[in-house]
Formats: sequence, C-alpha cells, structure tokens
Amino acid sequence: MPRIVADKLRSWWSPEQIAGWLKQTYPSDESHHVSHETIYRSLFIQARGALKKELLAHLRRTRGMRRSRSYTQKTATHGQIVDAVSIRERPASVDDRAVPGHWEGDLVFGSCNSQIATLVERQTRYVMLVKLDGKESQTVVNALIKHARKLPQELYKSLTWDRGTEMHAHKQFTIATDIQIYFCGPQSPWQRGSNENTNGLLRQYLPKGTKISGISQLQLNAIARQLNERPRKTLGFHTPAEMFNQCVALTG
Repeated sequence: MPRIVADKLRSWWSPEQIAGWLKQTYPSDESHHVSHETIYRSLFIQARGALKKELLAHLRRTRGMRRSRSYTQKTATHGQIVDAVSIRERPASVDDRAVPGHWEGDLVFGSCNSQIATLVERQTRYVMLVKLDGKESQTVVNALIKHARKLPQELYKSLTWDRGTEMHAHKQFTIATDIQIYFCGPQSPWQRGSNENTNGLLRQYLPKGTKISGISQLQLNAIARQLNERPRKTLGFHTPAEMFNQCVALTG
C-alpha cells in the first residue's frame, strides 16, 4: 500500500483524497484503509532523503496572484460590461447545483502576457482548459465558442464569469451558442467558488511564472484529465470524470 500512496501523491492527489479513494476502492479490506493524518505523519516523520523531498513537493499548493498588479487594479472599464446579466438573476437550480450543465469560467495568467481559460462544471466539478492566443475579448469569445460546440447542449446551459474586459463580447458568445452568461459582482471571486478552487489546484501543474503560451491544447487536455481523475471529498471521493461521464450517458 505505501507504493499506492506514493503513486497517488505523484499524481498530485491530496492525502485526504487518497484516504477516501482507498476506502471506496477496497471497502472490505481494512489493510488498505488509512487516515489522511497517518499519510501526513508518515511523510513528515518516517520518509527520508530524496523520496521525502519529492513527495512533500507534491503537497504544496501555490495560490499566488493569477494576474499582474497592473491587470487587477480597478480601472474605469473594469466591471462595466454592456447588457450584463447579473448572477442575482441566475435560476435557483443553478445555485443549488441541482442539475448539470452550468459552468464557471475565468482566465489564468502566466508570464509574458500568456493566459488560458478555465471552465468548471458546477455539479460535477469537471474541468476543461482552453488555449488562448490572447486576452482580447474577440479572441477569448471565439475560443470559448469553439470549445462549447464540443459538448452536448444539455451539458452546457450557462456560464458564470467575472467582469473582466475579456467578456465585453459576451453577447456574441450567447448568440452563437445559446448559452447564457451570468456575471459576478465586482471583485467577488467567491461567487465562482468551484472555479477559484480549481484554479488553485491548477497551479500545481502551471506554477506562477509559467509561460503558458508554450503549452499546447493537447498538453492542457492532459492536465485537465489528471484533475478530473482526482477524487473529490465534495463528490464523496468519486472523481469529476466519473460524475460527468454519468451525465453524458444520461444525455445520450
């Protein structure tokens, strides 16, 4: 079992995720049951040398600023989205995650003015990453339109975003996809809680300062796959991939 734990840590699973997954995967075999506290203790006390250094590195979760100071400073245009539909008008079924198909999105920035779009489905926490060639509104919206067409319409009904200038062309997105965009209140990232949490996890793969423009869509897909195959406590230690695939099967 120590080898299983080490392999999962190398895949960026947290000790709590590993403990929950083990109990779910081996329900009748108590020799495979271990608490997350025990995993932490074994790492900090029992592990030694290079192995300890390697595994501890996989516990670190950096949550640095995702945008430069110049970008995050409030400007005259930030928050002023023409014809924006407020998150306050979002249906209750979206708020309580009763049905799938409602997403949260944001930009994650790297060095040299590089960025990607991150999308998280609210019910299943399923992640999609979208390569961008720039942060101009038309560029972002075109990329999101192309990506939206890869999913069944039943699984992409709305998108909640913040009030960054990259969404000035939001009406074009809605016309092209029939997907309603709801906008958070100014400086209210907590209104996209699932997306913010996922962006923090993403920094394990794309640390602050990474030149994101050098990463291909295939590489982004591989990162998203790893995130989607990590069990989540909020999902009863099922994975986002398992939950989302169930939704896909039901729509088929």
